[in-house]
Amino acid sequence: MWVSVAGKFAAAAKPAAIAACLLLAVGCAENQTTPEAKVSGGVEAGTTQDFLLNVGDRVFFNENSAELTQTSIALLDKQAAWLAKYPAYRITVEGHSDEKGDKKKNKKLSEQRAAAVEKYLASHGVDKSRIHLASYGREKRVATCNDVSCWSQNRRVVTVLQTAPEPAAARGRQTQQQARTQTPAQAPAQPPAQRMPTFAPAPASEPELVRNESIDMSVKGGE
Repeated sequence: MWVSVAGKFAAAAKPAAIAACLLLAVGCAENQTTPEAKVSGGVEAGTTQDFLLNVGDRVFFNENSAELTQTSIALLDKQAAWLAKYPAYRITVEGHSDEKGDKKKNKKLSEQRAAAVEKYLASHGVDKSRIHLASYGREKRVATCNDVSCWSQNRRVVTVLQTAPEPAAARGRQTQQQARTQTPAQAPAQPPAQRMPTFAPAPASEPELVRNESIDMSVKGGE
């Protein structure tokens, strides 16, 4: 009787044990950390879109000033960190101004603003050899209206990425496409195969040379 009761108890305990194991496995799977994603904010990390959307490409200035604001410094810190992570990029730092005031004064002010950004980025790890400066004064305004809302947008410095490294996935796709479209005429010419010299087999024995001399039986006359 006791054996029968123990057997029934063991049989009833098995499903509960299996269910507990399944719940434990599900819990462990949910607690596992996922690997670092290769996309940030919906775009591929390290691309121009990543820089524009997740870092920001421009800082703004107060009127008649080339001094960096705290907001500008915070954004430039992000730019410096991003550029340190992706050293293949070179940048052009473009200085701009609004349309108010003298044209020459605005050109000079845009130069000073670009220089201020370059100096800050260089002091935070971006090699100066990667930075190119450009100043446009009021020639390239992004907003045109006679209002402070437009003037404030034009008083800016824009960091433009110049060298965009091609993603490895794109390079792989391009290589495969080239291999599929390559015609035999495009294939590199192979050098002609070298032929081994052919030697005739040596004769079994040297043939005897027969000297054929004609005997002149005529009697030659005297000199």
